[in-house]
Amino acid sequence: MTKKRTSLKDIAEALNTSVSTVSRALKDHPDISPALKKQIQEMAFERGYNQKKIPAKNKTNSAKTIGIIVPDMVTYFFSAVISGVENYAKEKGYFVVITNSHDRADQEEKCVNHLLEIGACGVISSIAQETKNFSHFSRLTTQNIPLVFFDRVAETDRISSVGIDNTNIARELTCHFHENGAKRIACLAGPKNLSISHERTAGYLSALIDCNQTVNNAYMVNTMLDADSAEKATNKLLQLPEPPDALLCINDTVAFGAMRAIRNAGLSIPQDIALSGFTNEMHATVVEPPLTSVAQPTEEMGREAAKMLIEQIENGIYKVPRQIVMKSKIVIRSSSVKSEL
Repeated sequence: MTKKRTSLKDIAEALNTSVSTVSRALKDHPDISPALKKQIQEMAFERGYNQKKIPAKNKTNSAKTIGIIVPDMVTYFFSAVISGVENYAKEKGYFVVITNSHDRADQEEKCVNHLLEIGACGVISSIAQETKNFSHFSRLTTQNIPLVFFDRVAETDRISSVGIDNTNIARELTCHFHENGAKRIACLAGPKNLSISHERTAGYLSALIDCNQTVNNAYMVNTMLDADSAEKATNKLLQLPEPPDALLCINDTVAFGAMRAIRNAGLSIPQDIALSGFTNEMHATVVEPPLTSVAQPTEEMGREAAKMLIEQIENGIYKVPRQIVMKSKIVIRSSSVKSEL
């Protein structure tokens, strides 16, 4: 026997409220109290309520639609991944809907809900820097909608993902600083909840040990991923009794913020402080000095994520999740090479 669909009326009766209140709560209307809104949304999720039914004439199109959730659409890294996803999806006859979490957990949840509403048959996502709870992604997997993470990944024991060899490349970058004479190497990592922060910090620490350098907790700083936050974090490092003479940054945006702080302090890059980023943005080649960074196979990353997603859409979700780790390489530029050792 076919299971009856949960309706707005069912949820309203269960919670002793009106159908209009349930409808507005599911649309995140500000007139509904946060407590009642949460109660309604949780019940809707538990009962598998789909807020927006797909009209019959659109079912064919929705069956060939995949969604992407990215933290931003400004940086080259994410736009290049999107390009890779779109190119592969087009080859396979799929249409791509792009959503932007703006690196906010609440907006990321709205992106998931929107993609559910439009009937996306699979989702590719990179975690927002604010996200610490991943329950909103379970709304996809509990409905057997394939999900693939890239770059900033989570729950790899059950979700497939595509990333790079973060730990190894961070280790190589740190060793590069050491080989160029740096003795006090610091690390500007991102938020503690992000996988890339853990992995790149692990590589940094491994290199310090391998290079017989002292591990100083004061040189390990977690910062948000914007330039202003990075500038403030760098200013604190520069105020230490023994400030660092090299700085490994989790991405290029963070490195640009650090660069601004170093210059404002009247210091020289790389003579006083060597510097590196991690995402090889376009601006890395035009700042002065040009920024050492890590070239990642961004378009290939997008293609692999799309390939895994579409395989699962067409053949069923993998019984064992797959983790693809792609090679990256350091691009050495003037910011990390001192002219005199």
